[in-house]
Amino acid sequence: MKSRLETVLRPVVRLLPALWRVRLRRWWYAGVNTGNGYDARVRQEVSRFSGEEVIHDLPPICHYWSHTYLRPLFEQFGFSYPEDFFALQIERKAAAVGRPVSIVSIGAGNCESEATIAKLLLERGVRDFTITCVDITDAMLERGQRLMESEGIAGHFRFVSADFNRWKPSETCDVVIANQSLHHVTNLEGLFDAIHEAIGDDGIFVTSDMIGRNGHMRWPEALAIVQEFWQELPKAYRYNRQLRRNESRFGNWDCSTEGFEGIRAQDILPLAVAKFGFDVFLAYGNLIDPFVDRSFGPNFDAKQDWDRDFIDRVHARDEAEMLAGTISPTHMLAVMRRDRSVKPVVWRHMTPEFCLRRG
Repeated sequence: MKSRLETVLRPVVRLLPALWRVRLRRWWYAGVNTGNGYDARVRQEVSRFSGEEVIHDLPPICHYWSHTYLRPLFEQFGFSYPEDFFALQIERKAAAVGRPVSIVSIGAGNCESEATIAKLLLERGVRDFTITCVDITDAMLERGQRLMESEGIAGHFRFVSADFNRWKPSETCDVVIANQSLHHVTNLEGLFDAIHEAIGDDGIFVTSDMIGRNGHMRWPEALAIVQEFWQELPKAYRYNRQLRRNESRFGNWDCSTEGFEGIRAQDILPLAVAKFGFDVFLAYGNLIDPFVDRSFGPNFDAKQDWDRDFIDRVHARDEAEMLAGTISPTHMLAVMRRDRSVKPVVWRHMTPEFCLRRG
């Protein structure tokens, strides 16, 4: 019932002043966090991920795009991929504090990323660290524990079963990381308060996440451009692998109506700007997302010239529109702290404030 009501009310809410919209969202999601609807979503989420051993299986065309465009961008800032980004920040923190480093990973899932981060740290000579993996799905944490044992790095890990919508830190830590987990959180205000408390005055909050429209939809200004490119696609490329349907026009599916996928993605950056200062902020991607994701990305062949050329043109338009401020990015890599007076390292002029969606 609540999800149906949400669908009806959304167009009305968008017409309200920004301050009213923020207040309504806080009231709405406070109810979601405490009512039966929330418990049902939790059960669905746990059921889904309990049996999902592979959660980051992106199609080859996505790897073409990321290696061609994202990796060179990232390497300008000293890392090559997200786990490398996390390891770099932890390595710097370890050098700064000169003692064992405590890390908490929020929404760790199967803990593959955490295993990669740990191995990178060990390769770089950082040996005194502990990563506490927090997730609501016990089956995933159990897989994570088995992974660490098989990799011989279990001594660096702890595992905590907890709902990050209600998580409270038991002690301060040096680093909190959140890798593609914030867009599953309904109680962002509560989680950001908890992270703010956990990192203290000297700790850092490091994340890689989605910051686009809720449900990973396109905002109208981006949707219009996606539809332009959509008309260029042969029919076979318009087949939605996840929903098993052909889309003559891009469907702009809201995947937040069930479970927690993208449920408050659009609130992540505004709330982070209000709560934290940024050491590093790198934002990217918007128009490209539908063409490289799990729904339509498998329709592309990364070995074919036409397919790569199409992705190249979408990326070029994407980048130009974001730099002009006509569309807002849907992804971010960020290092945050309590001190809001810090000036972040950014790409070009794309500061956190510039990347907030206008309107």
